Amino acid sequence: MDLPSLGWNEFFAPAFAAFEERGFVPGRVALEHKHAYVLLTTEGEVVGEVSGRLLNTSQRASLPAVGDWVVFERRARGSRATIHGVLPRRTVFSRRAAGEREQEQVVAANVDTVFLVAGLDVDFNPRRTERYLALARGSGARPVVILNKADMCAEVEVCTAAIRNVAGNAAVHAISAVDGRGLEALHPYLGRGRTVALLGSSGVGKSTLANRFLGEDRQAVGTVKEDDGRGRHTTTHRELILLPDGTLLVDTPGMRELQLWSSARDGLRAVFPEIMELAASCRFRDCHHTQEPGCAVRAAVAGGELPPERWASFEKLRAELEALEAKVSGTVRRATRVRGRRIMRG
Repeated sequence: MDLPSLGWNEFFAPAFAAFEERGFVPGRVALEHKHAYVLLTTEGEVVGEVSGRLLNTSQRASLPAVGDWVVFERRARGSRATIHGVLPRRTVFSRRAAGEREQEQVVAANVDTVFLVAGLDVDFNPRRTERYLALARGSGARPVVILNKADMCAEVEVCTAAIRNVAGNAAVHAISAVDGRGLEALHPYLGRGRTVALLGSSGVGKSTLANRFLGEDRQAVGTVKEDDGRGRHTTTHRELILLPDGTLLVDTPGMRELQLWSSARDGLRAVFPEIMELAASCRFRDCHHTQEPGCAVRAAVAGGELPPERWASFEKLRAELEALEAKVSGTVRRATRVRGRRIMRG
């Protein structure tokens, strides 16, 4: 394989130049095991470990993630390599990491197209799709909504129309990964050197779709509960897979909870353009859309122009994002004070 077949393009060349002068070579992260990584290279797969310097000077989100391009050197003995740097990311899909601390978790990097997979079963939820779209828009990658399980839905057209109403200019495709219905519509997004990520909740059929692309049952597939349509995490780790047609597919575990990260701010504006347009018409520039006179947003809701559930969804996501940013700012201020005290102490 050559570098373009692994997704390399001229975006990465300037940052790589300095490393190339030192004899390092590029590789793409296919799989992560704590601080050991499987890299795809022009010479095949290589197992790399992060150098101590990179590990100690990088925040969690700056360490290699699936889809990243890294620079490494082979060790004098054995088949392992040492990773010395992560090249700048062209696109990055991030969410707030699980736990009490406000930390960024990179789900996938350098993705061209994000397939946001939702199920046309009892788990169908347009509000969840809005959340995924906000993060996908903020990532810089092209979002495409995939409505899977068309074979289990009696109102495919109605559900598809409901998602198109919230998806903006993102393409929406109804398919069945089980019987192959509608899969031909996905072919234009695939191809040699292109990177596509599968993202969605547990049980929506991402692994079944991945197997369709692979042409074999390589990814484990589980069942879903009939009462809520939720599935088990049959995919337990993120992985970059090379498909037979040359597409690079990022398969990810199902996400039971997708918390926003600051990168979603621009995405939120893109997902709710009608609300942004209405807000610009409010009498006061700093209108909170609650009790202020001349509020165009509240008038649109009262007049039926803006669906109340659409407005409620935007308000929920905006409040979550603002709360996150306030906490992150406080964490940064506290960390700065601690560093300052350490410096003063010598």
